[in-house]
Amino acid sequence: MRAIARSLSLFTAVVAALFAAQGRAQAPSADEAAFRGLYKQLVEINTTRSVGSCTKAAEAMQARLIAAGIPKADTQILAPPERPQDGALIAVLHGHDKLAKPILLLAHIDVVEAKREDWERDPFKLVEENGWFYARGSSDDKAMAAAFTDSLIRYRKEGFVPRRSIKLALTCGEETPDVFNSVKWLMQTKPEVLNAAFALNEGAGGELDKNEKPVALQIQAGEKVYQDFKLEGVDVGGHSSRPTKANPIAHLAAGLAKLSAYNFPIALNPVTRGYFEAQAKLQSPQIAADMRAVLAAKPDEAAAERLWAVNPGWNGTLRTTCVVTEINGGHAPNALPQHVDANVNCRILPGVAVEEVRKQIASVMGEDKITVKAVGEPGMQTPLPPLSEQMMEPVRKIAETLWPGVAIVPTMATGATDGRFLNAGGVPTYGLSGMFHDAEGSRAHGLNERIRVKSLLDGRRFLYEVVKIYANSADAAK
Repeated sequence: MRAIARSLSLFTAVVAALFAAQGRAQAPSADEAAFRGLYKQLVEINTTRSVGSCTKAAEAMQARLIAAGIPKADTQILAPPERPQDGALIAVLHGHDKLAKPILLLAHIDVVEAKREDWERDPFKLVEENGWFYARGSSDDKAMAAAFTDSLIRYRKEGFVPRRSIKLALTCGEETPDVFNSVKWLMQTKPEVLNAAFALNEGAGGELDKNEKPVALQIQAGEKVYQDFKLEGVDVGGHSSRPTKANPIAHLAAGLAKLSAYNFPIALNPVTRGYFEAQAKLQSPQIAADMRAVLAAKPDEAAAERLWAVNPGWNGTLRTTCVVTEINGGHAPNALPQHVDANVNCRILPGVAVEEVRKQIASVMGEDKITVKAVGEPGMQTPLPPLSEQMMEPVRKIAETLWPGVAIVPTMATGATDGRFLNAGGVPTYGLSGMFHDAEGSRAHGLNERIRVKSLLDGRRFLYEVVKIYANSADAAK
């Protein structure tokens, strides 16, 4: 029995030692632990439009920069006097070449609303679970905001003095630009604050295969134009027992049916062409063949339809899209409608005029009793920033170190980011994060938003390294 007891004791000691060694191996380094603390603090500050405060989050990040040794005079929090909770943090790490334009690291710190009763976990408490971080803003966009802030802190502590200055802008209102948007406001009132040779922003990540292997690293250059249109029909109405052929709901419905069946023509630009050329090398033979078919001089619409069925985002990359998103009409169940309106949301390819799309919607619908009007400010048309060799080479170099063999894929955003304001103001803006997602994505804007812990840490390392190269180089955006 004593021999058995000694064996059990020895076995227990060995297992304990193994677990202890494993725990030591998995313990984060001091600078990773500091980053985790910064990220947790930023994520857990509520920055929703309804009850949150971007200013509070900006002040917290400002305090961390100052504690790292960045002079307070090199940081500022800017907001309109009438919007004190919409503060943006602007900070700078000065370079030694005063003639070289700075680079700008841009991330928004406001987040989409989240109701606790709808989520599995408290959306404003960072939870690490099974290799994932869960919280509102864990991905969009506090992951990049935390990584950029952390990089500036590390550069300062290391004594790194780049050739060109590095600006940091943590801004507010990206999710609710119709209420207020920091970047738009700053470009209108203090453009020198955001002036830069080029900017890095959200808008692109990376793709993992089913085995969680990185297969494609995206770099985003350009984005589609957001524009809503109001479709409206009116009539005198009357008693429902005496129907007429002037029913505005019927006319609108007929027009919308035709609009939903219409496809705007396929129109590729250098970025989207590069995207499908790169993707064709990563897909199955059938999908690759369809991608090559839409790249032909005369794009194959049948191939485009098949690609659409596989991934709706591919269709959005190929063409302008317009879809009905809201409809309201009628005033009583026993009365002919006097009024009906619908909202059609369009994502317009760069270089296509909003008025051209409005006319096409009206033409396709073919209903002269339905008016079509653009809603709000016209969508902002911006040039595609160039994907020069100076821009791409640092990406390839660091990517090959971290993810050997990964494909570098140019992409155009089908949604909208704050980059549209910078591009329009002459600051070429690129989406680049190095943060990879699986096919389900980050659930941004939805329930239980998340990011892989490994993806966040890899992106942090990627951005730290690539920004260093850019900061010491000649202008990349040429």
